[in-house]
Amino acid sequence: MHPDGGGGAIRVLNVAEKPSVAKAVAEILSRPSGGMRSREGRSRYNRVFEFDYSIGGRACHMLVTSVTGHLMELEFDDRFRRWHSCDPADLFHAPVRKSVPQDKQDIKRTLEEEARKCQWLVLWLDCDREGENIAYEVIDICVGANSRLNIWRARFSALIEREIHEAVQHLDRPNKLFANAVDARQEIDLRIGASFTRFQTMLLKDAFVLDDTGDDRNIILSYGPCQFPTLGFIVERFWEIQAHEPEEFWTINCSHTSDEGTASFGWIRGHLFDYSSAVVIYEMCVEEPMATVQNVRNQEKLKYPPYPLSTVELQKRASRYFRMSSEHTMKVAEELYQAGFISYPRTETDNFSPNTDLHSIVREQVAHPNWGTFAQRLLDPEARLWRNPSNGGHDDKAHPPIHPTKFSAGESNWSDNHKKLYELVVRHFLACCSQAAVGAETTVEIDIAGEQFNASGRVVLAKNYLDIYRFDSWGGALLPTYIIGQQFVPTTLTLDSGVTRPPPLLAEADLLSCMDKAGIGTDATMHDHIKKLLDRCYATKDANTRFSPTNLGEALVMGYDEMGYELWKPYLRSMMEADMKSVSIGTKSKSDVLETCLQQMKACFLDARANKVKLLDAMGTFFARSSRHINETQNSIEAVRPCAACNESEMVLKRRPTGEFMVGCQGFPQCRNVVWLPGSVSEAAVTNQVCATCAPGPVYKIQFKFRQRDIPPNFDVDHLGCIGGCDDILKELTEISRFGSHSQTATPARNQNQTPSGVRQGTSRQDLHTGFRPAGQFTNGHTPAVNPQGFRSTHTQSSGNASDAGQVQCTSCGEPCILRTANTEANRGRKFYKCQDPACGFFAWEDDVQNSAPRGRGGRGRSSSRQASASAGRRGGSQGRGRRGRGRDTDGMMFVAATGEPVRGSCFICGDPTHFANACPNRGR
Repeated sequence: MHPDGGGGAIRVLNVAEKPSVAKAVAEILSRPSGGMRSREGRSRYNRVFEFDYSIGGRACHMLVTSVTGHLMELEFDDRFRRWHSCDPADLFHAPVRKSVPQDKQDIKRTLEEEARKCQWLVLWLDCDREGENIAYEVIDICVGANSRLNIWRARFSALIEREIHEAVQHLDRPNKLFANAVDARQEIDLRIGASFTRFQTMLLKDAFVLDDTGDDRNIILSYGPCQFPTLGFIVERFWEIQAHEPEEFWTINCSHTSDEGTASFGWIRGHLFDYSSAVVIYEMCVEEPMATVQNVRNQEKLKYPPYPLSTVELQKRASRYFRMSSEHTMKVAEELYQAGFISYPRTETDNFSPNTDLHSIVREQVAHPNWGTFAQRLLDPEARLWRNPSNGGHDDKAHPPIHPTKFSAGESNWSDNHKKLYELVVRHFLACCSQAAVGAETTVEIDIAGEQFNASGRVVLAKNYLDIYRFDSWGGALLPTYIIGQQFVPTTLTLDSGVTRPPPLLAEADLLSCMDKAGIGTDATMHDHIKKLLDRCYATKDANTRFSPTNLGEALVMGYDEMGYELWKPYLRSMMEADMKSVSIGTKSKSDVLETCLQQMKACFLDARANKVKLLDAMGTFFARSSRHINETQNSIEAVRPCAACNESEMVLKRRPTGEFMVGCQGFPQCRNVVWLPGSVSEAAVTNQVCATCAPGPVYKIQFKFRQRDIPPNFDVDHLGCIGGCDDILKELTEISRFGSHSQTATPARNQNQTPSGVRQGTSRQDLHTGFRPAGQFTNGHTPAVNPQGFRSTHTQSSGNASDAGQVQCTSCGEPCILRTANTEANRGRKFYKCQDPACGFFAWEDDVQNSAPRGRGGRGRSSSRQASASAGRRGGSQGRGRRGRGRDTDGMMFVAATGEPVRGSCFICGDPTHFANACPNRGR
């Protein structure tokens, strides 16, 4: 560090990660001057401490304040934050921003105000990757207020005088690589977690009765790239237990009792699963029971003390010894650290630096009533108990192993768990500085009728570290004395049976070991992932800290397992964690890691969505289907194709509250491109099959299921179709209902009285046309005719009016019109004329034509003799309420039918070409 030149005291803004740390740092540094002052900042929880201090011989006026963890949050832009605002797949590349949330604006203002008056910024954040990331959040705020700040980093591992004074006198620069690694992890976790969480929640929440969760209407079926592999460990062990089939086995045991005691000998074979073979061997031993000692081995054995304490080991041992959860362990450890009693509790390091003064740490514990005597022996050279701690092979280059930093015989405000955890840290430290335990182990091998048996015994000669580390035990039976060649008859010789047992459920310590070995999470986050499993009701934990999956947790893992993508396995996350480490040491860039990882996970996501039926099947194994209305379960968004109208968003399959299906642009309302699907569709789901013909692509095919009663008898109810325009079957089924309502249920008329034009006011679009009737139920008993375009007609031609049909011509294209019969509730049995050309919108009621006064949707000419003149368009006309005097067909907005063909029109209520009547704001007025 090189202090700034010039005269006068330097104003230094010091920022800690928590208010308690800021207070501790300020108290330690202000003791030499004794003049610390305290005042409130903008946030009443984050005070500002002021005092004078000297850094490198330079007078400084110190201001110490704090943040409360992360100052900023990473989030999607507003357009993508609502669950139904976009396709979840878009979240892999949607814009994100990092900003200060509203509840931390006061802290931000404090930093800005203080930074403007200072020349230096010293960052006292935790010395790990997360702390470095928070440091750069503070830098962004402070530099924004004062770009001339000289920025320094204080590196420390304990809130004790020696560490704090050493840190401030040897300031360093912040590490941008560490911050980048956390930025990459945050963005990856946000994008993967949000996309998969939205997908599976919208797909499953309302489709099943999720009895595991109580109020299942508010449940979030979250997915986390660390959370799910953690759940996978639990489910995999549970499946091992379920798959285990008990198998009976047999073994031979013998014992020998003498004046010196009893020795129990075990069979070298272990056990046999074949009963007959075991009986034969046992009978041989019974017939010739004389045992001969073939070998006696005496050797010294050492039991080594544990490695220095890392975070994961602290959590595992607290769970194993005290049955404390990993989450609670970290909470208590953090409180002990902030009070200055232990070193920083988030560390991967399990070896002490040669520069660490271990004897001083031991010396502080000499006065303790329970372990003070051992500490004194450890410092006594004549006791020869001291041994430098072993090297566990891990060093995060940020913090030493967890160790005691201040003596305490127990504080008044400590809970039992505070006392237990402090005791564990102290005893563990003293143990790892101690000699290994020494024991003498004896092994005796005997022969009975050609079968080998052995027995072992152990005597502890010197307990050493076991004297202080009461959590470990090392014992054994004392064997009688045997010599090679000695013979004796066993006191007992038995054939015993047993049954193979399954492995036990995973205990929390074992789960932490699995996560640690697989690289799932970090030492500081593993406990959070375990807690989320319990909070989300994916797993439960019993009194022995053993985990079982819930039905919900097992169903989710089973569904993803059936897909073939092992998203619940640790491999993907392990690679991600390795990439984060590469970013932190500079061997990979943040952008490269983000691009590679997100591409890989988006491919997994798209494949999972295409195979969602497997997830539904797995859920159906454990849960009953929900009886809620289908509208509530159709909120999931399925991309079908890119929108050719706006070239920005995806066209997605949706189901409207009225029950009809549509494919619409996600850019609505800015983009109104829509494809209406046939009203006869009862179910529709996007598949992963891409149409090889249609462009622009990809255009994903849709699996349709039609209502049998609403389609002609020669059509299948199941159809894999394409909306891009290449599907003739879909074209025909769409033509059947293209002039009908979007809904199969007619909208109630606003006025049941007919106007003079003969058209009921306020009727639905379906009222103006006809609906398909099943075979055998046609109004006039005839089968459907086929029009010249090759589409099966929705209705029949009346033979009695054939001549009329031949003489009524379309005023738009001049072609003869078809006479059809309406089948809607409002106009059932009423006949009308329609042009044979599907692209033409000509329409006229038969009774209007017969009266020579066409009163359909508004005419563009007069009828002469038996020829009718009627509106050539589906919309327009000057007659009827709300038409605003339009006397001709409008060139309004283009809508697209399911076949890909354009459908022009405008609202028949207000004439606006940007919408149809079902979406008119004047509707109902």
